[in-house]
Amino acid sequence: MSSPKTLYDKIIDQHRILSLGGSEGAGERLLLYIDRTVLNEYTSPQAFSGLRAAGRKLWRPAAALGVVDHVNSTAPVHGEGQVDEGAARQIEYLIENGRDFGIEIFDVLHPRQGIEHVVMPELGLVLPGMVIAAGDSHSTTYGAFGVVGFGIGTSDIEHLLASQTLPYRRLKTMRVTVNGALAPGVTAKDVIMEVIRRIGADGAVGHAVEFAGAAIDAMGVEARMTICNMAVECGARVALMAPDDKVTDYIAACPRAPSPEMLARARESWRGLCSDADARFDAELFLAAEEVPPMVSWGTSPDQALAITDRVPDPADLPADRREDAARAIGYMGLESHMELQDIAIDRAFIGSCTNARLSDIRDAARILKGRKVAPGVRAMISPGSSTVRRAAEEEGLDQVFLDAGFEWRQSGCSLCLAMNDDSLAPGERCASSTNRNFEGRQGVGGRTHLMSPAMVAAAAVTGKLADVRALTMLEPL
Repeated sequence: MSSPKTLYDKIIDQHRILSLGGSEGAGERLLLYIDRTVLNEYTSPQAFSGLRAAGRKLWRPAAALGVVDHVNSTAPVHGEGQVDEGAARQIEYLIENGRDFGIEIFDVLHPRQGIEHVVMPELGLVLPGMVIAAGDSHSTTYGAFGVVGFGIGTSDIEHLLASQTLPYRRLKTMRVTVNGALAPGVTAKDVIMEVIRRIGADGAVGHAVEFAGAAIDAMGVEARMTICNMAVECGARVALMAPDDKVTDYIAACPRAPSPEMLARARESWRGLCSDADARFDAELFLAAEEVPPMVSWGTSPDQALAITDRVPDPADLPADRREDAARAIGYMGLESHMELQDIAIDRAFIGSCTNARLSDIRDAARILKGRKVAPGVRAMISPGSSTVRRAAEEEGLDQVFLDAGFEWRQSGCSLCLAMNDDSLAPGERCASSTNRNFEGRQGVGGRTHLMSPAMVAAAAVTGKLADVRALTMLEPL
């Protein structure tokens, strides 16, 4: 009789080609089959150059999709933004590589262009039980579908494209159980920010993290993607959730989903994609959903976050090993200990990224913005996660809500998530952001980033400072 297994180990075992030595269980080295990958213009060039130099072809070109998302301008009208010479060449080279190696490419004018981790799921290319590896750390997003997704480096991209396999080391496992129900105004973004705050930016290093519990089950698929996406910010190499009927229904509505007959058969099989009842995890964390507040980050690491009702901490009050980092972060962010977080004024507001730029995120923010105006002195912008999301939002009239409020309604792309395009913060500018990282200079040299949910960004935009979204939902629109 086989021993109980976690969902992670079940999927890894199904994709395990052979052992490369090492201990059984956690730490085993193996050769792993990879089902699919997605390529972007930023992390793929060296891999293709290596393939060209070696005269190698792709093993399965149809298992790869290329998208332009990192360096492109998201100016409201195509062609009005600035793309530097290096970025333009990266885009051209991805298109050239797609043509020469037989890979489908979504360039900036493609009707389905968008951020890779938004585009793949909305096409129906992410299916439960798969292993997906890509040149971006936020490939953990796919775990919301019961997929082992992880980021890889350039040399690994080359190896994957040439062989459809990767050398791999099995991870330890952690389970985060979130039971209860979220309070009004609290979102999946707040849940994962609270998890990261509790265990630290390195709390899940070396682990595949499975999220479970009643609060996770109650979430929609897009909210689950937010949690899996940001799990990498506490060091998780993989994030996972057992797929349910919500996942199958989501896939069924996608343009490249399997046929209805195939999905009917798969639905039964996918229900078995879960950890066994007696499966052992190397680490466990339990969280009561009702205790999670709306969160904002105050520092320069995603684990430096607190409830919006809290104050900037005093480094002296923190554990000794965190004091130096906290003091540096407070200095960089231009804050003072004991400041009320709700007293911190902002210059910019941004909704976007592979974490929070799907249709449900846009709807959440629009509910706060309707009938309100962006505060004087604040530049607010939104970049939908894909061209498909952008069109769907426009069909619902949500673009007009943002425009009426004073937001810029931009094209799709990574945009202000990272300073790799013409969307960036000026030194000293402070931004309320729905993105995933608040590192020094992440959104621009000297820029200051506060992470939060899209609804919280909307609340900050209209008040001109970090704000508790719950206060706005209790008021009539301004």
